[in-house]
Amino acid sequence: MASALQGRPARMLGRLLILCLAGLPSVGSVASSSSIPPQSAPAGAPAAKPDPEALLIDIYKDLGANRLREAQAKADALVAAYPTFRLGHLVRGDLLLMHARPVRNFGAMADGPADKLKELRDEAMVRIRSLQEKPDPNLIPKAVLQVGEDQKNVLVVDTTRSRMYVYENQGGELKFQTDFYISQGRFGANKSKSGDQRTPIGVYYVNNRIPGPKLPDFYGTGALPLSYPNEWDKRNGRSGYGIWLHGTPSDNFSRPPLSSDGCVVLANPDLQSLYSTAEVGKTVVVISQHVQFVDKNEWARQRDAASAILEQWGQSLENADPEKVLSYYSPEFRSAQGESLATWFGRQQKSLNGARYTSVKLRDVSLFRYPGTPEDMIVSTFTQESAVGKSKNAIRKRQYWVREGSQWKIIYEGNA
Repeated sequence: MASALQGRPARMLGRLLILCLAGLPSVGSVASSSSIPPQSAPAGAPAAKPDPEALLIDIYKDLGANRLREAQAKADALVAAYPTFRLGHLVRGDLLLMHARPVRNFGAMADGPADKLKELRDEAMVRIRSLQEKPDPNLIPKAVLQVGEDQKNVLVVDTTRSRMYVYENQGGELKFQTDFYISQGRFGANKSKSGDQRTPIGVYYVNNRIPGPKLPDFYGTGALPLSYPNEWDKRNGRSGYGIWLHGTPSDNFSRPPLSSDGCVVLANPDLQSLYSTAEVGKTVVVISQHVQFVDKNEWARQRDAASAILEQWGQSLENADPEKVLSYYSPEFRSAQGESLATWFGRQQKSLNGARYTSVKLRDVSLFRYPGTPEDMIVSTFTQESAVGKSKNAIRKRQYWVREGSQWKIIYEGNA
């Protein structure tokens, strides 16, 4: 086998792969896609399947280094473990084709559908880049300023990289857990209307859990519907519905990077790991076109600044100073019902009927820098515990804050 594959045909594809894989760490040094350290299987238990993406990248590296025997063995193992992984079959097909003729690019079969081959090549390159551009696990996504005590994790999607990053809330600090390859809308991101086959950009919540048996096979092992359109989407006239995180059909391990009607699609094993921990109304999904990362010191500085502004707003409520409270709101404010600031604020004051808050406390606060907006914007969600005389009340609220000059102002407020 090795002698049949050695030589000029292999070197042609090898040179291409060396260019693609320049600087890529060996698979053994790349963080595993699982947050759980590998353990020996109990006696009699089936061996754990290999990580398909790590194995695929290792095949590319073997090809780039002209280690054809090792590449062939790994390709055989990949398709044996994941028989519906079409990209794995494509790579294995290239290796087998080297027996007969030169192979100069990915997916060299002459009679293959051009569009399908392009989709598989795109998937291959996205997966390679995901390791070349793997973020430092000690950095934190800039969009995540603060997570509430009741939130276990945060999911951050980078549509440019076709990647989802999973972070766990550990005592108020984010800890990187794992990352997954994802597919998005056929026409990319920044959804604006129903049927545009784009994935929305914004901050969303998981608002349902649908198990696989209740869904057609197309959606895989389950679905996590998102809160699109959210309050900011509605404010900006964005339409559509039914944006989900979901799996893949049973006959396809993964889908091309641009292939959904707007949903975020993951391989079934990846979707299942998210499904087991997702909490309705609590798990946040931040979808961005370009995820930026900051170190912990910068993250703490930005978190504290945003948290202080929210606390000052809450203190102004407790101090019963209407003019001070009003100063935190933008002239461009609109309520969920489309009311102007004057109308909405007057209604809020009227509901107090001359009484005043004796205490205002904010708990389970989350703060996210909203992606994809031309101006700085922060969305805050919290439980406001208020006391008016002997009467106590708790309400879940959401606010959108925008920077106007040097000050932050509330442009939307409503129940969450």
